Amino acid sequence: MPVVRGGIPGRTTVRLIPVVAAAFILSIQGPAFAQEWTEFASRDDRFTCNFPGQPKVTETTWTSEYGASLPARVYSAESGPSRYSMTVVDYNQAQRILTERAKACPVGAETCRGGGGATGEGYWKVDVRGAIAYATWKLMQRDAKVTHLMWNFMDLVEGHQLQLTNADKSRTFASIYMHENKLYLMEATVPAGYPEPGLFQQSLGWLDENGIGLRYQSFYSNGFPAPARVNRGGQGQGGQGQGQGRIDAPSATSGQGGQAR
Repeated sequence: MPVVRGGIPGRTTVRLIPVVAAAFILSIQGPAFAQEWTEFASRDDRFTCNFPGQPKVTETTWTSEYGASLPARVYSAESGPSRYSMTVVDYNQAQRILTERAKACPVGAETCRGGGGATGEGYWKVDVRGAIAYATWKLMQRDAKVTHLMWNFMDLVEGHQLQLTNADKSRTFASIYMHENKLYLMEATVPAGYPEPGLFQQSLGWLDENGIGLRYQSFYSNGFPAPARVNRGGQGQGGQGQGQGRIDAPSATSGQGGQAR
């Protein structure tokens, strides 16, 4: 079943792996499952999560719902037959791209130009606000059966979680979040009969402008003023915050970025 981490603001909850699932994991033999997991932190894209080894980073583009070709990065890794990825899309570029494209629209073509104040030129405001819904819809169009869809949050940043059973009976566990106008699409695909990839799926965290791991005091909804942050005591240089279990980027600087404000 789906898992929500940090369901009560200000508290960190820990879920123990069920005995059956743990026994299954320990029964698997072979070098692929001896692979060490890494607490990975991206200062560029301001997130942290666990990967089986150092992820490969690929530059790519993402076509938004309203046709903007946005810069994106894919962080990916494999462990035996299981695949893990994090796609980060920079929606901060949507306003510039769609506003410029709207200039070529025919006069009076509102469906192309957008309504200005409410929607943004070229519908850039709608594009950004609907990014989570659009990414969720794209996942649902795959050759797979959606077995669960839920609203969720990680360190109080809201988003969606999906579970899909693919045509080959493998299972994909996906999470979609939006933080500071960046879309985060997290996917883990495991073969039929394998346990849920909780070590990956539940590990997502956020970094502030100084590379310090952060958690909010109340729900964060992209596009609205950010709530106060949990005071982590100004930890830096790869240290962990007091009581929060968050990791920092290797190049993190202490400063005031990790303080509540």
